[in-house]
Amino acid sequence: MARQGVASMFAMALLLGVFASVLQSVESIGVCYGMSGNNLPSPSTVVGLYKSNGIGAMRLYAPDQGALQAVSGTGISVVVGAPNDVLSNIASSQAAAASWVRNNIQAYPSVSFRYVSVGNEVAGGAAQNLAPAMENMHAALAAAGLGHIKVTTSVSQAILGVFSPPSAAEFTGEAQGFMGPVLKFLARTGSPLMANIYPYFPYVYNPSAMDINYALFTASGTVVQDGAYGYQNLFDTTVDAFYVAMGNHGGAGVPLVVSESGWPSGGGTAASPANARIYNQNLINHVGRGTPRHPGAIETFLFSMFNENQKDSGVEQNWGLFYPNMQRVYPISF
Repeated sequence: MARQGVASMFAMALLLGVFASVLQSVESIGVCYGMSGNNLPSPSTVVGLYKSNGIGAMRLYAPDQGALQAVSGTGISVVVGAPNDVLSNIASSQAAAASWVRNNIQAYPSVSFRYVSVGNEVAGGAAQNLAPAMENMHAALAAAGLGHIKVTTSVSQAILGVFSPPSAAEFTGEAQGFMGPVLKFLARTGSPLMANIYPYFPYVYNPSAMDINYALFTASGTVVQDGAYGYQNLFDTTVDAFYVAMGNHGGAGVPLVVSESGWPSGGGTAASPANARIYNQNLINHVGRGTPRHPGAIETFLFSMFNENQKDSGVEQNWGLFYPNMQRVYPISF
């Protein structure tokens, strides 16, 4: 009887461990809610689609009133963007930051805000506004009693001048100029850096130079050996490259959140529903485990919820998990 009890306890512990692992994986995945379409469902319908599919996190690129009203009280975790066009104003004015927080965060007390992302893929001279804008946004949230909402920014993978092998990773010269202050802010405030990571683009830049399986998570073995670390997919290579580059510029210990990743289902090279399904399903299954250098769940947002017909023609219109009529582009399980 005692032996049976121990066996039962072991089986239950094993089951709970599996369940916790599944939960961790599910909680690691959100989906970006882009709105560059003239035929998209209403925000309340979209929020219903998130809920019916068990999607627990949403990224908004701007504080859209309809979306924020619809997601209020649902418990869905929200990343909201302060768009690039407000960056300079927030950077130069604490009052502007306080006004933005009042109108777009405090006005929605039932929304489960997780991060405010100040700017998306900001480049050129405007990037010098990032750290000052983040400082002012952080101060405004703290003054409003909302210091639990972390302030970050979302960067492009293009700021990596070298990404493979990860141990040699470094930001471009331009990015080094603004990433130091950004990373010091993130380290001080306990906030993550967000990065948009797309293995699709390095692959299609020169398909003859890369096995597509390395980009799709389907390589049968190690493709890049980097000292003690073996890399089987380009996603992990890029994530760990960010960590190394961040460590070079004051960001050791700053976590990375993948704010966009996906694969197009049409409109270009290797863009098909089959490849998009393979990539995104493998991504969902993978992010709960982490990378060779950083095991553990990677908070990740798939791009995106819908195909968006007001984006540039080609692959840009074909990143959605769903058509605007809410039919799936391909089967996928969260």
